[in-house]
Amino acid sequence: MTKIISFQIAKSDMEFVRYQEERGRHFYDKLHQHPQLQLTVILEGKGQFLSGDYVGRFQAGDVYFLGENAPHVFRSDAEYFDADSDLSIAGSTIFFDFETLGNAVGELEDLKALKKFREYAGLCFQLRGESRKRVVEIFEIFEKGSGLVRFQRAFELLDLLENSGEELIPLNRMVPFRDFSEKDGSRMNRVMQFLLENRFQKITLEQTAAVANLSKEAFCRFFKLRTRKTYTQYLLQLRINDAQKLLQETDLGISEIAYRVGFENLSYFNRSFKSISGTTPLNFRKTRE
Repeated sequence: MTKIISFQIAKSDMEFVRYQEERGRHFYDKLHQHPQLQLTVILEGKGQFLSGDYVGRFQAGDVYFLGENAPHVFRSDAEYFDADSDLSIAGSTIFFDFETLGNAVGELEDLKALKKFREYAGLCFQLRGESRKRVVEIFEIFEKGSGLVRFQRAFELLDLLENSGEELIPLNRMVPFRDFSEKDGSRMNRVMQFLLENRFQKITLEQTAAVANLSKEAFCRFFKLRTRKTYTQYLLQLRINDAQKLLQETDLGISEIAYRVGFENLSYFNRSFKSISGTTPLNFRKTRE
């Protein structure tokens, strides 16, 4: 199987479920994928969550579920990377490795319901409502169990996901990544890092294509195939996400926010904001007060 960015989980090949905690100054910031399903609870920290054509924000209390080989990155906000920052992050993740179950998923009547999760390959979801609350509760006691107790809780989580209905919110659309090479994955990661680190600056298509070591035309095809968005659409989404953050967390004027996130024209900022958010910056701020 080809990979976008391989990410090896420290686990035994015979271990169906793995619990992992991430604590530190910022989350793992490289675009990556892995064959295990992933259920993550954000306990502390905030930033951008990117997966395929989805560009959004994460914060404490959020719960995300990712299917097999869903390319993703939880990119902490810029202030978490400041040398003098005292900010920190915390997240807990459970990985489910269906490969360890072999043919049992398709052959055992008790496990046939798990076949549904194969359909989630490449996709990511956010869990809300009562299902989210119950997942958080199970996570709080998960690490204390072992053996059959942990195995039982793992299947309880999968049952919650299967029966969560409309509380399991799809975030992205399937991106055809089966033919991606490791080289393509490394290239895409370089592009993402460049966009995230320079999104407030005046960066051109030519500059970004150069990071990918591609011509403008080849880069546009490469980028849209992997994100289902044009380069301009994606960059606008990143900037508007940051504008939403500033509208929520500061008292800065709208024109100042527009300037800070990379817009030189207030009218263009307002149009872009409404197109992506469905409302004006002013109304967005009012609804969050």
